[in-house]
Amino acid sequence: MFKNIEHLFFDLDHTLWDFDLNSKLAYKQIFEEHDIKLDLDTFINIYEPLNLEFWRKFRENLITKEELRYQRLKTAFEACNYTIYDDQINLFADLYIQYLPNNNYLFPGCTDLLDNLKGKFKMHLITNGFNGVQQNKIDKAGLSDYFNVVLTAEAAGYKKPAPQIFYQALEMAGASVENSLMIGDSYAADILGAQRIGLKTIWFHTTNQQIPQDEVVVHDLLSIQPLLGL
Repeated sequence: MFKNIEHLFFDLDHTLWDFDLNSKLAYKQIFEEHDIKLDLDTFINIYEPLNLEFWRKFRENLITKEELRYQRLKTAFEACNYTIYDDQINLFADLYIQYLPNNNYLFPGCTDLLDNLKGKFKMHLITNGFNGVQQNKIDKAGLSDYFNVVLTAEAAGYKKPAPQIFYQALEMAGASVENSLMIGDSYAADILGAQRIGLKTIWFHTTNQQIPQDEVVVHDLLSIQPLLGL
């Protein structure tokens, strides 16, 4: 379906790296170590949509990184009617960042896909995450050998869907809009952001979000291969 593609730009969290599962395991460790008397699944079901909403605000420069880390926890615990104090929130926020890369589950088919693409395409990562955290995930998940360029929003000074981060990644990779393709799970950040500068896209669709007409969509990672002629 796609021709003359030489460079593939991937998102990391929720696309290759199973953020929700790894995040839940990090909180499981925190809850156990600190004897949190709250059902983990109840907390996670409330936390996950709140986390996405706070990330949206962070992406749109409505809150800072510190506010993101604090507010998502405070709001989630309050919504669970669980009393928690600021010193606990700050501790858990730090521990979460520390523990998050300790579990590195990838989406099914991720390694097989990357193995099959390696040598046929130059592959890169564009992520809205933070430098140290993302690099830690990449290294511990065994992904570092697959990617030539890894650009975080923190390093770029811009967050997806801002065009500047895509242009920076293209320049760093020695790629052009014409020979590149973006693959990601966030329709707003990855797909629309890339399309606005003329990049071709594949949307890794894992939610119930409505699919606009004419979008190229996959529901599992290995379905990307035939779209690339493999």
